[in-house]
Amino acid sequence: MDIVLYALTALLYGGLAVAGWRAHRHTALGPALAGVPAGAPVPSARASKASGMSGIGRALLFIALLVHGVLLHTTIFPQNAMVFGFAFALSAMFWLGAGIYWIESFFFPLDGLRLLVLPLACVASLMPLLFGGVRVLPYSAAPMFKLHFLIANIAYGLFAIAALHAILMLMVERRLQGMRGLAARHTSNSWLTSWLDTLPPLLTLEKLLFRLIAAGFVLLTLTLVSGIAFNEQLVDRAIKLDHKTVFAFLSWLMFGALLTARRVSGWRGRAALRWVLASFVALLLAYVGSRFVFEVLLHRAVV
Repeated sequence: MDIVLYALTALLYGGLAVAGWRAHRHTALGPALAGVPAGAPVPSARASKASGMSGIGRALLFIALLVHGVLLHTTIFPQNAMVFGFAFALSAMFWLGAGIYWIESFFFPLDGLRLLVLPLACVASLMPLLFGGVRVLPYSAAPMFKLHFLIANIAYGLFAIAALHAILMLMVERRLQGMRGLAARHTSNSWLTSWLDTLPPLLTLEKLLFRLIAAGFVLLTLTLVSGIAFNEQLVDRAIKLDHKTVFAFLSWLMFGALLTARRVSGWRGRAALRWVLASFVALLLAYVGSRFVFEVLLHRAVV
Protein backbone atom coordinates (compact mmCIF):
# COMPACT_ATOMS: atom_id res chain seq x y z
CA MET A 1 0.00 0.00 0.00
CA ASP A 2 2.80 2.42 0.91
CA ILE A 3 4.56 1.96 -2.43
CA VAL A 4 1.31 2.87 -4.24
CA LEU A 5 1.07 6.06 -2.18
CA TYR A 6 4.71 6.89 -2.93
CA ALA A 7 4.17 6.37 -6.66
CA LEU A 8 0.92 8.34 -6.77
CA THR A 9 2.38 11.25 -4.77
CA ALA A 10 5.46 11.49 -6.99
CA LEU A 11 3.34 11.13 -10.14
CA LEU A 12 1.00 13.95 -9.14
CA TYR A 13 3.74 16.35 -8.04
CA GLY A 14 5.96 15.45 -10.98
CA GLY A 15 3.14 15.70 -13.52
CA LEU A 16 2.09 19.12 -12.22
CA ALA A 17 5.71 20.30 -12.24
CA VAL A 18 6.27 19.14 -15.83
CA ALA A 19 2.98 20.69 -16.95
CA GLY A 20 3.92 23.95 -15.25
CA TRP A 21 7.33 24.10 -16.88
CA ARG A 22 5.90 23.23 -20.29
CA ALA A 23 3.26 25.95 -19.97
CA HIS A 24 5.92 28.42 -18.89
CA ARG A 25 8.20 27.44 -21.77
CA HIS A 26 5.34 27.84 -24.24
CA THR A 27 4.58 31.30 -22.80
CA ALA A 28 8.25 32.31 -22.89
CA LEU A 29 8.83 31.07 -26.44
CA GLY A 30 5.45 32.13 -27.81
CA PRO A 31 6.59 35.47 -29.26
CA ALA A 32 9.60 33.86 -30.95
CA LEU A 33 7.47 31.09 -32.44
CA ALA A 34 5.03 33.73 -33.68
CA GLY A 35 7.79 35.42 -35.67
CA VAL A 36 8.58 38.38 -33.44
CA PRO A 37 11.97 39.80 -34.49
CA ALA A 38 14.87 39.20 -32.09
CA GLY A 39 15.28 42.88 -31.28
CA ALA A 40 11.61 43.62 -30.73
CA PRO A 41 10.16 44.03 -27.24
CA VAL A 42 8.58 40.87 -25.86
CA PRO A 43 5.40 41.01 -23.76
CA SER A 44 6.08 39.93 -20.22
CA ALA A 45 4.60 36.73 -18.83
CA ARG A 46 2.89 38.85 -16.17
CA ALA A 47 0.64 40.22 -18.91
CA SER A 48 -0.05 36.74 -20.24
CA LYS A 49 -3.27 34.87 -19.60
CA ALA A 50 -1.11 31.92 -18.54
CA SER A 51 -0.25 33.49 -15.20
CA GLY A 52 -1.77 31.83 -12.17
CA MET A 53 -2.78 28.22 -11.53
CA SER A 54 -5.81 26.76 -13.28
CA GLY A 55 -8.74 25.28 -11.41
CA ILE A 56 -7.82 21.78 -12.59
CA GLY A 57 -4.24 22.33 -11.47
CA ARG A 58 -5.37 23.42 -8.01
CA ALA A 59 -7.66 20.40 -7.73
CA LEU A 60 -4.86 18.01 -8.72
CA LEU A 61 -2.47 19.68 -6.29
CA PHE A 62 -5.06 19.31 -3.53
CA ILE A 63 -5.31 15.60 -4.32
CA ALA A 64 -1.51 15.35 -4.27
CA LEU A 65 -1.46 17.01 -0.85
CA LEU A 66 -4.10 14.59 0.48
CA VAL A 67 -2.23 11.54 -0.83
CA HIS A 68 1.10 12.86 0.49
CA GLY A 69 -0.48 13.55 3.88
CA VAL A 70 -1.86 10.00 4.10
CA LEU A 71 1.55 8.66 3.08
CA LEU A 72 3.31 10.65 5.80
CA HIS A 73 0.84 9.53 8.45
CA THR A 74 1.03 5.82 7.57
CA THR A 75 4.84 5.77 7.32
CA ILE A 76 5.66 8.00 10.29
CA PHE A 77 3.04 6.59 12.71
CA PRO A 78 2.79 2.83 12.09
CA GLN A 79 0.77 1.02 14.79
CA ASN A 80 1.14 3.40 17.75
CA ALA A 81 4.87 3.84 17.15
CA MET A 82 6.83 6.53 15.35
CA VAL A 83 9.44 6.21 12.62
CA PHE A 84 11.31 9.37 11.70
CA GLY A 85 14.52 10.72 10.24
CA PHE A 86 15.92 13.53 8.11
CA ALA A 87 14.26 12.22 4.92
CA PHE A 88 10.85 12.14 6.61
CA ALA A 89 11.48 15.63 7.97
CA LEU A 90 12.23 16.95 4.46
CA SER A 91 9.17 15.18 3.03
CA ALA A 92 6.92 16.70 5.70
CA MET A 93 8.53 20.13 5.25
CA PHE A 94 7.86 20.29 1.53
CA TRP A 95 4.39 18.77 1.93
CA LEU A 96 3.54 21.71 4.18
CA GLY A 97 5.38 24.10 1.86
CA ALA A 98 3.31 22.88 -1.10
CA GLY A 99 0.18 23.26 1.02
CA ILE A 100 1.08 26.85 1.90
CA TYR A 101 1.73 27.57 -1.79
CA TRP A 102 -1.70 26.05 -2.63
CA ILE A 103 -3.36 28.50 -0.22
CA GLU A 104 -1.31 31.45 -1.54
CA SER A 105 -2.22 30.60 -5.13
CA PHE A 106 -5.83 31.64 -4.49
CA PHE A 107 -4.69 35.20 -3.81
CA PHE A 108 -1.50 35.75 -5.87
CA PRO A 109 -0.19 34.50 -9.24
CA LEU A 110 2.90 32.72 -7.90
CA ASP A 111 3.86 30.62 -10.92
CA GLY A 112 7.54 31.22 -10.26
CA LEU A 113 7.17 29.73 -6.79
CA ARG A 114 5.16 26.78 -8.10
CA LEU A 115 7.95 25.86 -10.51
CA LEU A 116 10.31 25.57 -7.51
CA VAL A 117 8.02 24.00 -4.90
CA LEU A 118 6.52 21.13 -6.89
CA PRO A 119 9.79 19.55 -8.16
CA LEU A 120 11.24 19.82 -4.63
CA ALA A 121 8.11 18.27 -3.12
CA CYS A 122 8.28 15.44 -5.68
CA VAL A 123 11.90 14.62 -4.81
CA ALA A 124 11.37 15.03 -1.05
CA SER A 125 8.33 12.70 -1.06
CA LEU A 126 10.52 9.86 -2.41
CA MET A 127 13.50 10.40 -0.10
CA PRO A 128 12.19 8.15 2.72
CA LEU A 129 12.41 5.25 0.24
CA LEU A 130 16.14 5.87 -0.18
CA PHE A 131 17.06 6.81 3.39
CA GLY A 132 15.25 4.52 5.78
CA GLY A 133 17.80 4.68 8.61
CA VAL A 134 15.34 5.96 11.18
CA ARG A 135 14.68 5.33 14.85
CA VAL A 136 11.39 4.14 16.33
CA LEU A 137 10.43 6.49 19.15
CA PRO A 138 8.75 4.69 22.05
CA TYR A 139 7.12 7.86 23.43
CA SER A 140 5.34 8.88 20.24
CA ALA A 141 1.90 8.27 21.77
CA ALA A 142 2.45 11.04 24.34
CA PRO A 143 0.00 13.92 23.61
CA MET A 144 2.65 16.54 24.43
CA PHE A 145 5.06 15.02 21.92
CA LYS A 146 2.42 14.85 19.17
CA LEU A 147 1.60 18.52 19.75
CA HIS A 148 5.29 19.43 19.69
CA PHE A 149 5.82 17.41 16.50
CA LEU A 150 2.85 19.01 14.71
CA ILE A 151 3.81 22.58 15.63
CA ALA A 152 7.46 22.00 14.71
CA ASN A 153 6.63 20.66 11.25
CA ILE A 154 4.22 23.50 10.46
CA ALA A 155 6.96 25.96 11.48
CA TYR A 156 9.42 24.12 9.23
CA GLY A 157 6.99 24.33 6.31
CA LEU A 158 6.42 28.06 6.79
CA PHE A 159 10.15 28.78 6.93
CA ALA A 160 10.84 26.54 3.93
CA ILE A 161 8.37 28.45 1.75
CA ALA A 162 9.76 31.73 3.16
CA ALA A 163 13.26 30.67 2.12
CA LEU A 164 12.02 29.97 -1.43
CA HIS A 165 10.36 33.41 -1.43
CA ALA A 166 13.71 34.94 -0.42
CA ILE A 167 15.54 33.11 -3.23
CA LEU A 168 13.04 34.36 -5.81
CA MET A 169 13.26 37.90 -4.44
CA LEU A 170 17.06 37.87 -4.69
CA MET A 171 16.76 36.74 -8.30
CA VAL A 172 14.23 39.51 -9.05
CA GLU A 173 16.48 42.12 -7.38
CA ARG A 174 19.49 40.96 -9.39
CA ARG A 175 17.46 41.18 -12.58
CA LEU A 176 16.30 44.71 -11.73
CA GLN A 177 19.90 45.72 -11.10
CA GLY A 178 20.89 44.27 -14.48
CA MET A 179 18.09 46.11 -16.26
CA ARG A 180 19.64 49.40 -15.21
CA GLY A 181 22.66 48.65 -17.35
CA LEU A 182 23.37 47.06 -20.68
CA ALA A 183 22.34 43.62 -19.40
CA ALA A 184 18.67 44.41 -20.13
CA ARG A 185 19.34 44.09 -23.86
CA HIS A 186 20.63 40.55 -23.44
CA THR A 187 18.07 39.21 -20.97
CA SER A 188 14.80 40.56 -22.37
CA ASN A 189 14.02 37.31 -24.22
CA SER A 190 15.47 34.84 -21.74
CA TRP A 191 13.38 32.13 -20.10
CA LEU A 192 14.61 33.35 -16.70
CA THR A 193 13.21 36.83 -17.32
CA SER A 194 9.84 35.47 -18.40
CA TRP A 195 9.82 33.14 -15.38
CA LEU A 196 10.47 35.98 -12.94
CA ASP A 197 7.85 38.11 -14.69
CA THR A 198 5.18 35.64 -13.54
CA LEU A 199 5.73 36.79 -9.95
CA PRO A 200 3.83 39.59 -8.20
CA PRO A 201 5.64 42.92 -7.63
CA LEU A 202 8.65 42.85 -5.32
CA LEU A 203 6.85 44.78 -2.57
CA THR A 204 4.02 42.23 -2.58
CA LEU A 205 6.52 39.38 -2.30
CA GLU A 206 8.24 41.19 0.55
CA LYS A 207 4.96 41.58 2.44
CA LEU A 208 4.19 37.88 1.95
CA LEU A 209 7.70 36.94 3.06
CA PHE A 210 7.53 38.72 6.39
CA ARG A 211 4.03 37.42 7.08
CA LEU A 212 5.34 33.89 6.61
CA ILE A 213 8.33 34.59 8.83
CA ALA A 214 6.18 36.16 11.56
CA ALA A 215 3.82 33.16 11.59
CA GLY A 216 6.75 30.75 11.50
CA PHE A 217 8.47 32.58 14.36
CA VAL A 218 5.37 32.25 16.56
CA LEU A 219 5.20 28.52 15.84
CA LEU A 220 8.95 28.09 16.32
CA THR A 221 8.60 29.75 19.73
CA LEU A 222 5.79 27.33 20.59
CA THR A 223 7.97 24.47 19.33
CA LEU A 224 10.79 25.40 21.69
CA VAL A 225 8.40 25.88 24.61
CA SER A 226 6.61 22.55 24.01
CA GLY A 227 9.95 20.83 23.47
CA ILE A 228 11.21 22.11 26.82
CA ALA A 229 8.00 21.01 28.54
CA PHE A 230 8.11 17.56 26.94
CA ASN A 231 11.81 17.10 27.68
CA GLU A 232 11.20 17.97 31.32
CA GLN A 233 8.32 15.49 31.45
CA LEU A 234 10.45 12.77 29.82
CA VAL A 235 13.87 13.11 31.47
CA ASP A 236 13.22 15.62 34.29
CA ARG A 237 15.47 18.17 32.59
CA ALA A 238 14.13 21.20 30.72
CA ILE A 239 16.97 21.69 28.23
CA LYS A 240 19.42 19.17 26.81
CA LEU A 241 22.33 21.19 25.47
CA ASP A 242 23.15 19.39 22.23
CA HIS A 243 23.63 20.42 18.59
CA LYS A 244 19.89 20.28 17.91
CA THR A 245 19.06 22.61 20.79
CA VAL A 246 21.89 25.03 20.00
CA PHE A 247 20.94 25.44 16.34
CA ALA A 248 17.21 25.63 17.16
CA PHE A 249 17.77 28.51 19.58
CA LEU A 250 20.24 30.13 17.18
CA SER A 251 17.68 30.12 14.36
CA TRP A 252 15.03 31.47 16.77
CA LEU A 253 17.33 34.34 17.75
CA MET A 254 18.18 35.07 14.11
CA PHE A 255 14.56 35.15 12.97
CA GLY A 256 13.63 37.22 16.02
CA ALA A 257 16.40 39.71 15.27
CA LEU A 258 15.20 39.94 11.65
CA LEU A 259 11.61 40.69 12.68
CA THR A 260 12.77 43.21 15.28
CA ALA A 261 14.99 45.02 12.78
CA ARG A 262 12.16 45.01 10.26
CA ARG A 263 9.75 46.56 12.76
CA VAL A 264 12.18 49.09 14.23
CA SER A 265 14.10 50.26 11.18
CA GLY A 266 12.20 48.78 8.22
CA TRP A 267 15.13 46.52 7.30
CA ARG A 268 14.81 45.20 3.76
CA GLY A 269 16.81 44.49 0.62
CA ARG A 270 19.49 41.92 -0.17
CA ALA A 271 21.02 41.92 3.29
CA ALA A 272 17.67 41.06 4.90
CA LEU A 273 16.99 38.32 2.32
CA ARG A 274 20.40 36.77 2.90
CA TRP A 275 19.72 36.87 6.63
CA VAL A 276 16.48 34.95 5.99
CA LEU A 277 18.41 32.23 4.15
CA ALA A 278 21.11 32.06 6.83
CA SER A 279 18.43 31.72 9.53
CA PHE A 280 16.75 28.93 7.56
CA VAL A 281 20.06 27.09 7.16
CA ALA A 282 20.54 27.28 10.95
CA LEU A 283 17.03 25.81 11.38
CA LEU A 284 17.83 22.99 8.95
CA LEU A 285 21.01 22.19 10.86
CA ALA A 286 19.00 22.01 14.07
CA TYR A 287 17.25 18.82 13.00
CA VAL A 288 17.44 17.79 9.35
CA GLY A 289 21.15 18.45 9.01
CA SER A 290 22.15 16.83 12.28
CA ARG A 291 20.06 13.74 11.53
CA PHE A 292 21.58 13.48 8.06
CA VAL A 293 25.07 13.47 9.56
CA PHE A 294 24.20 10.87 12.19
CA GLU A 295 21.99 8.58 10.10
CA VAL A 296 23.71 8.68 6.70
CA LEU A 297 27.32 9.65 7.35
CA LEU A 298 27.90 8.17 10.81
CA HIS A 299 25.22 5.41 10.65
CA ARG A 300 24.08 6.20 14.17
CA ALA A 301 20.45 6.31 15.31
CA VAL A 302 19.41 9.43 17.21
CA VAL A 303 16.26 10.58 18.93
